[in-house]
Amino acid sequence: MKYYNNIKSLLCGSLLLVAGSVSFTSCTDWLDKDPESIVAEDEAFKNFRNFQGYIEEIYSLIPDKEKINYCTAWNFGDDAVHNPEGYAHMDHQVDLGNYRNWWENTQCWLNGNSNSLWKNSWYSIRKCNMGIANIKSLIGTDEERDLLLGQMYFFRAWWHFELMCYWGGLPYIDEAFESNAIPELPRLSFQECANRCAEDFQKAADLLPMSWDETLAGQQTSGKNDLRINKFMALCYLGKCYLWAGSPLMKEFEKTKNGGVAQLLGASSNGKTYDYDVEYCKKAADVFGRLLEMVGRGQVQYKLAEFKYSNLYDHERDPNAESCYSDIFYTVKQSWNMPGSTEAIFRGAYPGANSANWNCAKIFGPKVAGLVAHDNIIHHPTANLIDQYGMANGQPIYIVQNGVYVLNPESGWDPTHPYKNRDPRFYHDIIFDGFHYVLQTEGLSADQKKLEYCPLYTGGAERAVDNASSTGYFIQKLVPHQCNEGDRWYDWDYAFQSYLPYMRLADIYLMYAEAQGVVGGPKSSSDYCSLSAVDAINALRDRVNSDDYPMEHVQANFLDTKEHFLDEVRRERAVELAFEGFRWCDLQRWLLLTEPPYTVKYSHEFERLEKDDWFKNHDPKDAQVANFHKEELITRRLESKHYWFPLPDKDTYLYEGFVQNPGW
Repeated sequence: MKYYNNIKSLLCGSLLLVAGSVSFTSCTDWLDKDPESIVAEDEAFKNFRNFQGYIEEIYSLIPDKEKINYCTAWNFGDDAVHNPEGYAHMDHQVDLGNYRNWWENTQCWLNGNSNSLWKNSWYSIRKCNMGIANIKSLIGTDEERDLLLGQMYFFRAWWHFELMCYWGGLPYIDEAFESNAIPELPRLSFQECANRCAEDFQKAADLLPMSWDETLAGQQTSGKNDLRINKFMALCYLGKCYLWAGSPLMKEFEKTKNGGVAQLLGASSNGKTYDYDVEYCKKAADVFGRLLEMVGRGQVQYKLAEFKYSNLYDHERDPNAESCYSDIFYTVKQSWNMPGSTEAIFRGAYPGANSANWNCAKIFGPKVAGLVAHDNIIHHPTANLIDQYGMANGQPIYIVQNGVYVLNPESGWDPTHPYKNRDPRFYHDIIFDGFHYVLQTEGLSADQKKLEYCPLYTGGAERAVDNASSTGYFIQKLVPHQCNEGDRWYDWDYAFQSYLPYMRLADIYLMYAEAQGVVGGPKSSSDYCSLSAVDAINALRDRVNSDDYPMEHVQANFLDTKEHFLDEVRRERAVELAFEGFRWCDLQRWLLLTEPPYTVKYSHEFERLEKDDWFKNHDPKDAQVANFHKEELITRRLESKHYWFPLPDKDTYLYEGFVQNPGW
């Protein structure tokens, strides 16, 4: 694939149309063409086989956030931090307010070499427009035409929408321009652009089947169609598009737009974080309501993955479980099977065997004494994220009052036993002090064996800023702790595979709860759904509830007002979607990105009272500590301009109507 230097080139440049050679390896049975078959447009579009081959490239261009240029960053919010060797990565540049770095930063999925959101978006949008314009050339059935058009309408909207989340409203490109033309299209506001996306998502939903296996064309690859765009996916993004358009940032920008571009006045959101556009939220809630009814009636292949473990710390699956929560994010000893379980809705192309070994598998654990291989770059959670994981009684540990974290008196949290009686997802996701990190110690050096039970207390061996954790925690939600030099789950024999889905079913429950909560409050339901807003959150809590690790529902003190309920929905998003790359966009659209306490990243500091040998015979969550407190690591000096990333300057010089984002 050829890359171009600016938007004009990407929108107007000529394309080589490859009829059959694709990298979407799990779905290529009908695409086994000669690798030299680079053909003209009339050949590429003449039949379903060739046309589908043309579209397949778009699937392969969806960035795999975890595997860009060996080591990557996709969590830009208050939830994550790199150690110093990773400071060149984009998440730390966001901490510094250096958003312009995105254009040059190859360690970031926004512009990371060949796996780039920015470049791949414009290229793919052009491919969609060329395909739509040439659909009349197809010699095929109505069903085949619908499948092709549905995919192209979806992708045209999806790439626009992903761009909008970071750069705001853009021109909506719905035709393939000639190579000598400058498409002088004005920038639309976010809501105007979202309306165009919604039209295409709806067209896609109208044209596509719920399952490709149930179509004549799809039967050629029956059982291998789960990554292909379907009606359910299109409706999910239709709902998300409406919710984002109705969010406080987008509503506020719509008020202040000038020629399609808008500017917040001052850095403060002025308390407008609950000021949604109710009309858009109603549309979103209705779409999500229909989707959840389909799920509840078993009309689709998607369902919440089971959270059943015989050993939660080690992600050891209960033998009676039909599916597994961890399998959403990674698989082990499953022949390099694509992660996703029963829950992943939208993903990119299959990443290939052993692809995680070179990057994702080795960036989450301690590098002290070489316990985890590779360099000293570590991506680990902040204390901010840890504090979002509430208690088993359904209460949050902290609530925010006037920009300050205040201890919730209803939580029952005890700072002398900070890890006791927590949300079960905490024990699945987080590695904390005393955690049994290395299960197989034979062959390790003496220094490595000392790290078998994580010494993450203040002054402990794994609190070194340069090669361990500055915050007191590691995360194992996406990569299990057994990816270390003792257990060696990143070796070939374990077939460790990772992929981070762009959308999964839990997010539909969360977005429904938020949208319907805005429209009618926590106990209200959409006209199309039997679940209330709070029922949707409780469904996620029921999923993780067990005798060994109980989890209660949303408590009454968060059901009295819309605002209190939305606070709890937002916390639930932070926990359920932790480290999946959504936090920055959530803080952004809620008008909280520039607001304390979300601008400060913290560590947890404490003294270990138990002797080292204590952890060999006791659960680390029961350990007693002293002097547990937070300390500031980084304060982000963000202004109103930081709600959007800047556009490349050279693109804003193309024509007068394509203007730079405010403040840049």
